[in-house]
Amino acid sequence: MEFLFAITIGVMVAAAVYLMLSNHLLRFIFGLVLISNAANLTIFVAGRLTDGAPPLIPEGANAPAIAANALPQALVLTAIVIGFGLFAFAIVLVFRAWTSLNSLTPDEMRLAEPEEAHK
Repeated sequence: MEFLFAITIGVMVAAAVYLMLSNHLLRFIFGLVLISNAANLTIFVAGRLTDGAPPLIPEGANAPAIAANALPQALVLTAIVIGFGLFAFAIVLVFRAWTSLNSLTPDEMRLAEPEEAHK
């Protein structure tokens, strides 16, 4: 099962890098979200995959290995909330750039810089 997750994470990171290297601001944002999700999946898989085990230890049990690890679940939940906030903020910035400059390519956005900055 971990091998399937490793392949999925690799494909997600490769797609995210491809999107982030494109010359378009909206594709960069989608690549950022995709690499964030790949990192979340990596943290979640690193916390041991247990088949149907709750993150609780039964009373009187001495073997915590039968319980799921709750720390990666908490970290991923926090990362999802922070990632959504970053995505919402970035979408607002992209919308503002589109309304101000009528373009989402970085080369055309350089026209907004003063001429002295190019020298």
